[in-house]
Amino acid sequence: MGKGSKYVSRKPGPEGRIDWSGEENAIWRILIERQLEAIKGKACDEYIAGLGQLNLPRDRVPQLDEVSAVLQETTGWSLKAVPALISFDAFFEALANRQFPVATFIRRREELDYLQEPDIFHEIFGHCPLLTNPAFAHFTHTYGRLGYAADKEDRVFLARLYWMTVEFGLVNTPQGLRIYGGGILSSPGETDYALNSPLPERKPFDIVDVLRTPYRIDIMQPIYFVIDDIGRLYEIAGLDLMDLVRQAKALGLHPPKFDTGDKRAS
Repeated sequence: MGKGSKYVSRKPGPEGRIDWSGEENAIWRILIERQLEAIKGKACDEYIAGLGQLNLPRDRVPQLDEVSAVLQETTGWSLKAVPALISFDAFFEALANRQFPVATFIRRREELDYLQEPDIFHEIFGHCPLLTNPAFAHFTHTYGRLGYAADKEDRVFLARLYWMTVEFGLVNTPQGLRIYGGGILSSPGETDYALNSPLPERKPFDIVDVLRTPYRIDIMQPIYFVIDDIGRLYEIAGLDLMDLVRQAKALGLHPPKFDTGDKRAS
């Protein structure tokens, strides 16, 4: 979603499969091997369980139908190949239909550590393991249905909910604080920063607070919201989320905890 991309998604062939190049497969191998090491003791158990179910290949970019087969069996989801950037309408419609949109390109070597737009590694490694979890899958589906029906202004508020949960959420566990947000789990730098840095604020999850909290997409997050367990996502999905959006709008946004000179803030 956005105005333009320097990447071009690969188009699946007649059988729905993509002929990834040797270089693209090599980049996947670098990314997955280092991130599997980075998330040890940091990712939540539900994510690790989903990762085991997906059994992602180490030596090549996975095909979408391979991942879809596991998701279909566990929670009824599948993957949908999309261009590098898609509209909010297309994004919400896909989620509402239990289709997780995946841009079929992979970052270049010079952008291994950070890529502003989500590539296939971010989408598959970061998000798909938890789509095997019923609570996470239900929350994401509910979010998609609400977002598809919402107007432009309300979607901006809903985007903050997605950002602070699906992308950058933390969860309390008996073993301590763990990560469930895919934006963290696909980033080696933020995986360590989110749990170990003294800089960010880690706040108990309050949905109106979340909806009122601005964020920027191009920095380490200054605030992370913490849910008590993954099952809490069932409860959040059962709330009157659009009424809560109205409450947040009436109260107004919190002052941002970052430099607002960059336009890539929401």
